Amino acid sequence: MLRIRTAVLSTLLALFLLLPLPAYAASSAATRAIDDADIVTQDFSGQNLREAEFSNNQLAGANFKEADLTAVVFNGVDLTGANLQNVDMTGGLAYLSSFIDADLRGAILTEAMLLQSSLRGATVTNADFSFAVIDKDQVISLCKDASGVNPVTGVDTRDSLGCS
Repeated sequence: MLRIRTAVLSTLLALFLLLPLPAYAASSAATRAIDDADIVTQDFSGQNLREAEFSNNQLAGANFKEADLTAVVFNGVDLTGANLQNVDMTGGLAYLSSFIDADLRGAILTEAMLLQSSLRGATVTNADFSFAVIDKDQVISLCKDASGVNPVTGVDTRDSLGCS
């Protein structure tokens, strides 16, 4: 009897570990999806955009200065030349998004995930990237001009990027 029970448990464990299970994305009722139809201005300065989801938006040159972007999602968003000075993007996600020539001075991007996003030419003076996930080639590029200490967190920008 013990052998049968052990064999059954071993088989179930093997099936559980070997067969892929369906994955479901978590969703929150508090999350606000923002599409191009909802955007009537390019000025988001000082706004509370916590947990907002931007997908495939054209926001080149937009002003997010001092906005609360905690846990925001940028998916395929063009933020080329955007003003992101002093934003708090803690825990945010940017996937396939462009931050080319964006102004990230004083920004807090702790624990942000900037996956397959371009930060070429972005100004990151006084920004905090502690525990952020950024593609290695982007980190190397950012380290060339990174400097300063974030005035809110007290973290050195170069240290937060892991620059040598």
